[in-house]
Amino acid sequence: MTFDYDLFVIGGGSGGVRAARIASGEWGAKVGLAEESRMGGTCVIRGCVPKKLMVYASGFPGVLEEARAYGWQVKAGHFDWPMFRAKLEAELDRLEGAYRNTLKNAGVTVHDARATLVDAHRVRLASGEEFSAKHILIATGGRPFVPEFPGSELAVTSNEMFHLDALPKRALVVGGGYIASEFSCILNGLGVKVSQFYRGAQILRGFDDEARGHVSNAMRAGGIDIHCGTDVMRLERVAGGIKAVATDGSEREFDLVMYATGRHPNTEGLGLEALGVTLGRQGQIVVDRFSQTAVPSIFAVGDVTGRINLTPVAIREGHAFADTVFGGRPTAFDHQLVASAVFTQPEMGSVGLSEEAAREIEPILVYSTAFRPMRSAFAGTQDRVLMKLIVSQATRKVLGCHIVAPDAGEMIQLAAIAIGMGATKEDFDRTCAVHPTMAEELVTMRKPVRTA
Repeated sequence: MTFDYDLFVIGGGSGGVRAARIASGEWGAKVGLAEESRMGGTCVIRGCVPKKLMVYASGFPGVLEEARAYGWQVKAGHFDWPMFRAKLEAELDRLEGAYRNTLKNAGVTVHDARATLVDAHRVRLASGEEFSAKHILIATGGRPFVPEFPGSELAVTSNEMFHLDALPKRALVVGGGYIASEFSCILNGLGVKVSQFYRGAQILRGFDDEARGHVSNAMRAGGIDIHCGTDVMRLERVAGGIKAVATDGSEREFDLVMYATGRHPNTEGLGLEALGVTLGRQGQIVVDRFSQTAVPSIFAVGDVTGRINLTPVAIREGHAFADTVFGGRPTAFDHQLVASAVFTQPEMGSVGLSEEAAREIEPILVYSTAFRPMRSAFAGTQDRVLMKLIVSQATRKVLGCHIVAPDAGEMIQLAAIAIGMGATKEDFDRTCAVHPTMAEELVTMRKPVRTA
């Protein structure tokens, strides 16, 4: 049978673009790609990139405070949100153009339209056009959602945060994950009075307890009003803004309410179930280690599969798919030991097992230290850094590393290499410290603080 394409990709985010580029540019496949929105997906357009730029913007007030302590006669002016937003949007336009050029240079045919599946080898565009393909890759990502409750239509999500007409004076962030916590810190740094509600006992569930407790304490010290064990019952439009009635009996008014209580995979209306593609409880596409669905010609990568919702993971999955199907190199991305960073203030970097997860598996040793780094101590601030290693008692392998510090994301990337290679505590101990740095503490912790 002759097909219009060797591969048709639905979704122009990081995973879909990487798969299309490798399949076409490196392996010579004829590839089509459909994207109904902007090229670049969540990460480039409404996620990692604009968020990180906002993180940078929100950090300058603290830098100016430190500068004064170091002898600089500086004074903070007014933050010009419209100017920053315009520059941010221009940068996103530039990046979207770069993504399109990457696909064009690789020989991929781009269709700016929504695509759905007709059968195991055919897709239909919103225009009515149909194309056949030997293989179909679903890379449609995920989306934030707001649960239904009285007044839920008054809330916004992370998607809208990059395009606000003006910054609010008072904001409520609902949720306890990394997106909620990051936006709480961003808004706080930009001068917004921030409250954060989370129905659980502590924010950043799933991360190491000691590390997330350290972040929470720092956020509170920085002025964020965190209420754990608290949820919103209803929102009401009032003269002064939006009134939030909470489960703790409180009633507070805000100018903006942002929900970051989870994301759903974009699988609705694609026609997957009718073709026999298995979906999970949250609507995620169930795939095997090679990203293949229950229908042999249909594959899926990225957030739509609900495996690990991180951009670099989607990219590696997309690349592995292309190498497997078109390069004759069966490749399965290893989802173990994937490092991550939470861009709160301070940042948190994590790779491997938390203390809680590790002690459920085997006896461990915990090496941990918290201290005021030189920069903060000289400036007279109370900021503290946390460094933590989880070590197997039996093998001495480092099972996990957790860092809470400025630029923790940069440090954890390097630590992940060693841990991924199976480094032992003795390998860390043999490494000579780089002094004076914060990271030298990772190789100078000699005695465990506890066993578990």
